[in-house]
Amino acid sequence: MTSETDKYSRLEYRHLIAWPSRIGREADLLDRVLRTGPSERVLDLGCGTGEHARFLAQRGFTVVGVDSSESQIKTAREAPQSAGIDFLQGDLGELRGLLTGSYGGAICLGNTLPHLLDRGSLERFLSGLRVHLAEDAPFLLQMLNYERIFRRQERYLPVSLRPDAAGDLVFLRLMNLHPDGSVTFFPSTLQLRPGHEPPLEVRASKEVRLRGWRLEELERHFEAAGFRVTERLGAFDGSTYDEADSRDLIVVAR
Repeated sequence: MTSETDKYSRLEYRHLIAWPSRIGREADLLDRVLRTGPSERVLDLGCGTGEHARFLAQRGFTVVGVDSSESQIKTAREAPQSAGIDFLQGDLGELRGLLTGSYGGAICLGNTLPHLLDRGSLERFLSGLRVHLAEDAPFLLQMLNYERIFRRQERYLPVSLRPDAAGDLVFLRLMNLHPDGSVTFFPSTLQLRPGHEPPLEVRASKEVRLRGWRLEELERHFEAAGFRVTERLGAFDGSTYDEADSRDLIVVAR
């Protein structure tokens, strides 16, 4: 993927998220689910810059992180590494040819799955994952609850501010919602520098097409690929999924 087609090449994603607090919120559920797998060899699908993969490796898992973004994988490989971790650049719809061997669990977090824009891509992803997951291995999927987003016609996600040497980095994520269930996503990085002119400048801004998958259609595809959904949660604290109110959709399948 070239810098022209890599939608996340200039977004400084690793510095825009409060990773310690985020992983702190997610750690218990990730550990609970993945510890039930038949082995500690796991996949981080859509690994980005590798924060979750490194966390899992520090907890004793052997992790393979996969992401389609060349820049994200490059950043992941440049960061200090734990033993038992590897990063691969590749399309999640082509897992059959990308991966080797069997895994005892997998995670796919954040806004990763919506990058699979059509049923064919989702089917290839799930069938490829099914081939490489051992029997009774858990798969934990987390994404935005697009049922709520479309019902409420929400146009933006919470703004994230992170201090840097020049002031603050602002991570802004706007959305246009379309009747066919697709979403145009505008992840943007701004620099806030009080006392300068202008005080707010755009450092990077991208336009990304996503698919706002809903639980009902995901469950159909899971079943067709040979998965059995065992949990439907609305947050990493274990709360029950509410399609009208939950901010997240978390599915555990085997």
